[in-house]
Amino acid sequence: MSLFWRIFLLNAAVLVAAAALLLLGPITVSTPVLLTEALILTGGIAFMLTANAAMLRIGLAPLQRVTRAMTTIDLLRPVPRTEVVGHGEIADLIRTFNTMLDRLEAERAASSARALSAQEDERRRIAQELHDEVGQTLTAVLLELKRVSDQAPAPVRDELRTVQEITRGSLDEIRRIARRLRPGVLEELGLVSALKSLTTEMPTPDGLAVRHHLEPDLPQLGQEAELVVYRVAQEACTNTVRHAAASRLELRLAGTWRGVELRIRDDGRGVGDSPEGAGLRGMRERALLIGAELQVGRPPGGGTEIRLTVPTGRPASAEPDRTTAPAAAAADPTPARPD
Repeated sequence: MSLFWRIFLLNAAVLVAAAALLLLGPITVSTPVLLTEALILTGGIAFMLTANAAMLRIGLAPLQRVTRAMTTIDLLRPVPRTEVVGHGEIADLIRTFNTMLDRLEAERAASSARALSAQEDERRRIAQELHDEVGQTLTAVLLELKRVSDQAPAPVRDELRTVQEITRGSLDEIRRIARRLRPGVLEELGLVSALKSLTTEMPTPDGLAVRHHLEPDLPQLGQEAELVVYRVAQEACTNTVRHAAASRLELRLAGTWRGVELRIRDDGRGVGDSPEGAGLRGMRERALLIGAELQVGRPPGGGTEIRLTVPTGRPASAEPDRTTAPAAAAADPTPARPD
């Protein structure tokens, strides 16, 4: 039965019941209307409206749940679909809404995958050009400066050596930028070595201590999953260095019963109630590409904690003992300092 006919028959049943009570019951209406008759009619109308409202609320309750889901849904945070309840058009509407969400999530994942793939290709191209073109040009400039400084008089030689040092520093910075754009160590040595290199080479402000704890024996991840883990760690560390005003940054990569977990924690000012920026949304988009779960929260001691859980497709033998994790971290903290 369609929603129109259900509502129509509901109101018709209430009106027919009221008419039957007037026709068959002892109720009469005088002219002019007596006070008792007016009170009875008022009570009858109030009862009909209450019954009609209650029955309509029960019948339209599934639509209210769908409305709440429409206003709160976020395609970057997958949630269970709305339960299909009710009959007829209401059940069809809920099923259509769930199908629409599935299609939107699939289309968003596909478009995000294309965008991120194009972004990685562009990073690779720029890094290659920086390394091959700009790097080689600066190297040639350094060699030429050395040749000229060897033949120049003493006062000019000192100035040329100063220029050499500036050029050498620029060359090192360009190489560092190229490595951040295209993590070659990730492709050559793996995720653990890439994260060690990230924390070691990351420029940090004074007063920020960076520590990492990376388990060497981890479940095997695919190339795409390793790239996602690296980019999430890179974005989280960059946010901490630039915006958190923290004194401690900890990066941990470990295996859990759910897969591989990346955790970045700092003691800075925290995210607060501010809306998520492009960085966090980019992390969520990357996590969705590999079916990972990203959580951003505030740990008990303050600051920000970002946790990325990547499923590996096979369960671990047992969940690690949470009570010994802090002791292990304290026993083997590896300080990382920039060069």
